[in-house]
Amino acid sequence: LPERERAELKRRKLLLEVTLKSFWIRKGSAFSTAVAKAETELTPEMIATGSWRRLPFKPYNFSSLGLPPACGHLHPLLKVRSELRQIFLEMG
Repeated sequence: LPERERAELKRRKLLLEVTLKSFWIRKGSAFSTAVAKAETELTPEMIATGSWRRLPFKPYNFSSLGLPPACGHLHPLLKVRSELRQIFLEMG
């Protein structure tokens, strides 16, 4: 349809434009029917035998934050001292 007629039909809500998208999926060079788990750690046995050269390794993620350390407690005497300080501050 010419642009003018299409605009007129759209304005009168007699035309509905639909965009269709299609994708072609093909087998790539790394296609495999078996699921292979990538190695995450390099062991001394791998180095000794040289098997690490032909194994796929999982890429390392440098942007991950990791787990926060579960440490860092106050010494018991410091806890007592801070409680006493708080009591004296409340007393004036």
